[in-house]
Amino acid sequence: MAVPIVDIERSAGWPRRLLDFLAHEAREIWPPTMFFLIGFNLILFTKRLVLEQYLVQFSGFFIATAGALIVGKAVLVARAMPFLGRFDRRPLAYPILFKTFVYTIFVLLARLIEQLIEYLVHHEDLGGGAFFADVFGAFSWPKFTATQLWIFVLFLVYVTASELNQLVGEGELYKIFFKRPSTVLQSTRRRRIRLLIRLARLTDTHPVDVLANPQAPPHAELVAILRDLSQNSESHLVGAAAP
Repeated sequence: MAVPIVDIERSAGWPRRLLDFLAHEAREIWPPTMFFLIGFNLILFTKRLVLEQYLVQFSGFFIATAGALIVGKAVLVARAMPFLGRFDRRPLAYPILFKTFVYTIFVLLARLIEQLIEYLVHHEDLGGGAFFADVFGAFSWPKFTATQLWIFVLFLVYVTASELNQLVGEGELYKIFFKRPSTVLQSTRRRRIRLLIRLARLTDTHPVDVLANPQAPPHAELVAILRDLSQNSESHLVGAAAP
């Protein structure tokens, strides 16, 4: 019996779709995981330096790695929530604080789920509140507060950088910090601001009919400003493409 070509292509295409999905998930989880891996290890390193004067040995690389993976998974889940972009049209402080709060809550829930799974592996039964009794039996409010506080602060830094990166253009923030000379950026920005101020004054002074008249002097000034802005943008793009 002949197999339809569409079915063959569909069956042959699912490994590719799976690989594309896994690659997309890896790209999404990599930035927050690496950021928090570095952040958690810096915190643990600071703790180790503080405890060293008391001759207390402390090492927690695997704890930091596990914590960073939990954060990465929580970020993926939180990004799939439709309400995460609720304040995207508000001033930048609103989405930054809202997303930081949401990410922190999701990490807290992920930590509780990890604790629940670990408890079930060892005890195999929740036993009518036994899990909560076990968790709160070894619960430490100072440790919990310090952990959540640092998670919130790290998320605040991460979300701020992420929102700024989206605002100026994907990858632009990296180029500004690591590729483009600050003197070139400052001169380009000052020139563009002056041109935009001239354009605003021109449109405030003259009506649209005058600006659209090719014989009117304001039209020539408008064309000159637009030409300068275009050249400014082209030089900006050339600088962006330069290594």
